[in-house]
Amino acid sequence: MKKAPLSIALLCAASNSWSTESVELSAMRVQADFRQTDVQQLPEAVTVVDRAQIEARSAEHLEQILSLAPNVNFSSGSSRGRYYQIRGIGERSQFVDPVNPSVGLLIDGIDMTGLGAAATLFDVQQVEILRGPQGTRFGANALAGMINITSAAPTAEREGYVRGKLGNYHSYGLGGAFSGSLTESLQGRIAMQGFQSNGYVENDFLNRDDTQNIDEQLLRAKLAWQPDAITDIGLTYLYANINNGYDAFTFDNSRTSLADEPGNDKQETHALAFNLQRQLNNAVTLQTTLTGSRNRAVYSYDEDWAYGQYIWLDDDPIYQPDPCDISQGPCLADFDGYSSFDEYEREFDRYSLDVRLLSGPSGRIFANSTDWVAGIYRMQRDENLQRNYTYAANQYRSDLSVDSVSVYAELSTSLGMNTTLTYGARAEQWQNDFSDNNAIADKTDETLWGGKITLETLLALDHVGYASVARGYKAGGVNTDPDIDEANRTFDTEFNNTFELGIKSALLANTLRTRVAAFYIQRKDQQVKSSYAIQNPDNSLTFQDYLANAAEGRNYGLELESDWAVTDRLNWAFSYGWLRTEFVDYTYQTDDGEFDKNGRAQAHAPRYSVATALTYALTNALSLRIETEAKDEFYFSDSHDEKATSFVLWHARLRYQQPRYELALSGRNLTNQDIETRGFGGFGNDPRDGYADSRYVQLGDPRLLMLEGKYSF
Repeated sequence: MKKAPLSIALLCAASNSWSTESVELSAMRVQADFRQTDVQQLPEAVTVVDRAQIEARSAEHLEQILSLAPNVNFSSGSSRGRYYQIRGIGERSQFVDPVNPSVGLLIDGIDMTGLGAAATLFDVQQVEILRGPQGTRFGANALAGMINITSAAPTAEREGYVRGKLGNYHSYGLGGAFSGSLTESLQGRIAMQGFQSNGYVENDFLNRDDTQNIDEQLLRAKLAWQPDAITDIGLTYLYANINNGYDAFTFDNSRTSLADEPGNDKQETHALAFNLQRQLNNAVTLQTTLTGSRNRAVYSYDEDWAYGQYIWLDDDPIYQPDPCDISQGPCLADFDGYSSFDEYEREFDRYSLDVRLLSGPSGRIFANSTDWVAGIYRMQRDENLQRNYTYAANQYRSDLSVDSVSVYAELSTSLGMNTTLTYGARAEQWQNDFSDNNAIADKTDETLWGGKITLETLLALDHVGYASVARGYKAGGVNTDPDIDEANRTFDTEFNNTFELGIKSALLANTLRTRVAAFYIQRKDQQVKSSYAIQNPDNSLTFQDYLANAAEGRNYGLELESDWAVTDRLNWAFSYGWLRTEFVDYTYQTDDGEFDKNGRAQAHAPRYSVATALTYALTNALSLRIETEAKDEFYFSDSHDEKATSFVLWHARLRYQQPRYELALSGRNLTNQDIETRGFGGFGNDPRDGYADSRYVQLGDPRLLMLEGKYSF
């Protein structure tokens, strides 16, 4: 077992020098739970990142806070990290094939799974990261877990704020929110923000520094209405306009690009959510959620990472004039290279209806010992793709329609004063209907089921222990590449059986809260993305990309989280994840032969992940926060053996706060470490070395400095 870096231990040890005068911690409730239970009482592994933690990280997007949760990772291959992995399970990219995700994403109850570009964090109340199968609550989109983002709710009292940011790389943001009562029974809230940055890539060919730019706008409006004493109605509208550039990969894995056709990573989202909660009587409460979203996304990139009409002299690119002047060197006819651009335009339309009944105080069953929840869920998802590719004779088009109907129930039975048994199940009818203009068409229709059984008990006054077994599932589907073998045309459903033990404690007069979990996951018919490159005679690349089923996989590990108010001025937060993964009986065939991955670790599954932060109030108005995070190396892919390097990052934030305003100076990645968020191997793309096989990576955020101001009214 590898040890976490010494820097983590040094920061943790710093807390020993402080006195034990303390202040009690506040509670955090998990909104994704059926009954919105406190995180310390919910018998499963959950991380809650509240507004204070989001602001302390100066976080604009979900990718910037995921390290606060143990055994959670993300993959870029885009302008933002929008593909997520929990406990080593999750997707890493999407190109031609439609994807059934392993990690679900909800934003204010709206299913945004696979559309993580919209996961901006302005005016967000909290982010919940639920680890482990959510087979009862969420079904097919939550094989590995669920990320639930909840924005700030409307308030009865009038309040508002404006916030501005200014940083390096020409980064700046401006936003505001206003909330208050419109009538005695109607409250509203509106939030708007824009954030822009030139990004962290210099394009030498175009003489630009903004080809990997960030340009994100958000508008959110919420209404809360109480027509009577037993009814609550909510309405949310979300608009996200993501207009980012994409120019991330280079021959030398630097931040200096030579692309003549930089790509884009765009998403425009219009989404609505309607919520109704009504207490029908003292025995039953009705909850209804109706959502719909329309999303348009464009993802494109310069496939050759350079400019097409060029020659190479002494390893330097020289633009070739037209017509060619032979006196300047060999003409294009003497250059054995390629130039191509790849673009994916997608339309996503999604609709869902969730209707459930929850027992009230007089609705308990089985001799008044059991609370219950029962519901029905309907989802429809349409996904249309148009691919525009240099080497394609015609535009590729595909259409996918997914229909799902689920019924679910969960019961919680008291077995005595200190012990509760919770058990639930979900049955889901899942239908896929796929077709494309390559004459590939397929339909699937299967019944899936999952669920969970949890035994929790009060071990002592401030210690809750639990043991659970859960079954999650991810639907099978069809591979669309017309060139793959027909034996790989379809892939089967994956099932996960997860066993978890945990203990949650409140210590030192509720100034120290800890959460510890150990888990073992058995992955049956594990879905594995096989992707390998074929070098064509003109040195362009054709990727064979398809999903297949490994016989089995094993994932197991430990997770620790703690939050300690050491004194009324000092707080110490800590999280640690230890993870082991492996394939069991997995081989695959390519043109280069058969590859055996049996016993190898799964992709994007680092063996350790650590995050810790000390926050100290220097005065009543001035505070300093110092953070560090670390992650072990991990495989980029299941199809090749290139790895991301391990890293340690340091962040800091100095904040001055008054009742009406605050100022802050923050720095992320202060030592300017290179973080590798996506990588490839097994092919060559550099004409200077004859397209020899090499390792290529996308780099994450460099050192970022930000001056922030907020005024509240």
